[in-house]
Amino acid sequence: MENYFSNILFLDIETVPAVYKYEELSERMKCFWDKKAAQLAKNESDTPESLYDKAAIFAEFGKIICISTGTISNNVATIKSFFSHDEKELLTSFSNYLNSVQKSEIRLLCAHNGKEFDFPWLCRRMLVNGLNIPEILNTQGKKPWEISHIDTMELWKFGDYKSFTSLDLLSEIFEIPTPKDDINGADVARVYYEENNLIRIVKYCQKDVIALIQLFRKLQNLPLISEVNVLNG
Repeated sequence: MENYFSNILFLDIETVPAVYKYEELSERMKCFWDKKAAQLAKNESDTPESLYDKAAIFAEFGKIICISTGTISNNVATIKSFFSHDEKELLTSFSNYLNSVQKSEIRLLCAHNGKEFDFPWLCRRMLVNGLNIPEILNTQGKKPWEISHIDTMELWKFGDYKSFTSLDLLSEIFEIPTPKDDINGADVARVYYEENNLIRIVKYCQKDVIALIQLFRKLQNLPLISEVNVLNG
């Protein structure tokens, strides 16, 4: 079983709107966001401006600023992050990393809600930036059993498609230590654009990867990893 864990790359991404405020969008992009906002609106007070904080959810309106990864070897988790204000530089570094390790060391990618968010976001933003998608990440033309992706939220659902279950909630019910001593997801755009504090976001992202690894262990009914080694950030 431990050999199986050593072949998994756990990951989490952090995203922000491509520009901080609705007013900063080009006129053309405002038109596209207005259409998206109309789909998101739940009441008359919802406007494109008031809903713009949701832009970070959509790859067409956002960008990736951090990718944190984790591997397990000899019951030790090693965390490594890729981060930059330049999205193409960030994605190029991550792509090179995947291409260098996947054949000999990494056979599977794991993320929480990864099939709905992290994996497609990475693929879409790589294409937008003119990059080739690494084989282990790309799903185009593959049969379901050829896709090397694990989603802990999907594992928890056991075939139930009715609801979203957050990593935070699962960490709580499985008693996984997750220190909430700093920011949360709603703070990321503000910390990035107003505080210009990317390192703070990187540390937040790394904590989610550690929680992800521990959750995956719990879902296999295995003990938590006791030692974590953070390489950067």
